[in-house]
Amino acid sequence: MSEMTPEYRRTLTQMMESQAYRELAAAQMFGYGLQFIPELKWLKFLTWHIREEMEHYEAVAKMYREFTGESVEGVVNARLKEKPVPFAQSWFELAMAQFLYDRGGFWQLKEYENCSYEPYRGVIQKIIREEAGHQGLGQEIVIDLCKSGKFEEVKQPLFEKWLRLGLLSFGRPNSEGNRYAIAQGLKKRDSGAVMQDFVNDIKPAVRDGGLQFPKPETLGMELPRDLDWALRKAES
Repeated sequence: MSEMTPEYRRTLTQMMESQAYRELAAAQMFGYGLQFIPELKWLKFLTWHIREEMEHYEAVAKMYREFTGESVEGVVNARLKEKPVPFAQSWFELAMAQFLYDRGGFWQLKEYENCSYEPYRGVIQKIIREEAGHQGLGQEIVIDLCKSGKFEEVKQPLFEKWLRLGLLSFGRPNSEGNRYAIAQGLKKRDSGAVMQDFVNDIKPAVRDGGLQFPKPETLGMELPRDLDWALRKAES
């Protein structure tokens, strides 16, 4: 650790703070959404999921304290106050959030699974193993609810809302910070490449739910110009 450059240490600290923010934000968002869950089986799943998110937050917070000698809680709480993740206001929206926000976080995590800082790599690999077990559940619920015909007026706007939040998980593409993190082995690829994998991953569900990707400029965020949004029938 004494051999780290100030920039490496600063970048790693920011990575830990961002990860802690995402874990706690997810736990709070899913916790608020418990009031909308209509069935016991999904109530059991979401309460388990919340507990898992809190365990992940605790693991990152412990690593942060060992690395910096300080608590991450003040940083995370200030960021949540400044940039809160919206709370779902219905069962359908909660399912859409679980599908897209959780899926975006999973793809973002995979970029750090070979991180050059071993303690961070260990924590991320543990989280990935645990997250991988429920990546398809939100998608299944969303597709079923979309096919019911009861959510035609809201399904597209809510899809676009949570698609944007999922994409924001990856950070700005082609940034100096991206290039430094890749060069130092902290992450694998530029954010733009991960965005494409995420978009490709959700395309079958987008088709099956009768949804459409919005025009990129309507999302109000920085995206790669060559991002492929096409819903080709062969992708399934």
